[in-house]
Amino acid sequence: MTTRQQNAADTPRKAGYYQLARAVLSREFLIFVRYPANAIGGIVISVFFFGVLFYGGRMIAGRALTDSIEGIIVGYFLWTLSVGAYSAISNDIGSEVQWGTLERHVMSPFGFAPVVLLKGVAKIVRTFITSTIILAVMIGITGTSLELPLLTVVLVATLSIISVLGLGLAAGGVTVLYKQIGNWLNLLQFGFIVLISAPAFDVGWMRFLPLAHGSALLQRSMIDGTRLWEFSPGELALLLGVAVGYVAVGYAVFQYATRRARRLGVLGDY
Repeated sequence: MTTRQQNAADTPRKAGYYQLARAVLSREFLIFVRYPANAIGGIVISVFFFGVLFYGGRMIAGRALTDSIEGIIVGYFLWTLSVGAYSAISNDIGSEVQWGTLERHVMSPFGFAPVVLLKGVAKIVRTFITSTIILAVMIGITGTSLELPLLTVVLVATLSIISVLGLGLAAGGVTVLYKQIGNWLNLLQFGFIVLISAPAFDVGWMRFLPLAHGSALLQRSMIDGTRLWEFSPGELALLLGVAVGYVAVGYAVFQYATRRARRLGVLGDY
């Protein structure tokens, strides 16, 4: 090997967003398989709360709960997805601050916000896996049959929780700035229940809130068997617009909060 070839081999190649995405997904997979007790514990807790809701509600409401169980299952499935998408970024940033590794993300040549956004996407992939397992268990517990057109469910659910990812970006920025806001983050998670239930209120303006319109479409898909191409273009455009709009707003809030944290000198403090 010549000197020129040796120098070329030793020269580090510039990484792109593909390499970044692969590294983030690999990291998430390693965390998932190396700490299986934590992953399994999250599934068990979610199933436990659904069991309390189902069996307790059946004792109190009886037939009324049985008649609406399909909607409850779909709503709970979407809720587990949204909680995972929302808390992923803020919880991850909180952990990085405690570990003292947040500055490495800030110094990344890709920029702080793109790294955090890709880590949030990786968390969504993981959440889809766990929520699908929870969905299967719920169907088995209740003996309910649902329509599951895979393409429609995946696309509608993904676009629904992308709007929540925007809220998570905003919450992540606030976490960088104020560090300890866990109580407020937990409170907002219960607000997702109201958003998922919004179609039952039949209030037009609520369709522009996160999860609300997506919940309505997902109910129609999983209960009535409506396929993606059977939705009107206006319904799909609204779903996409809400997702993109909230991600853009959340990204802007994240950028503003991190810049302010730099100016105040509290970026890596804990």
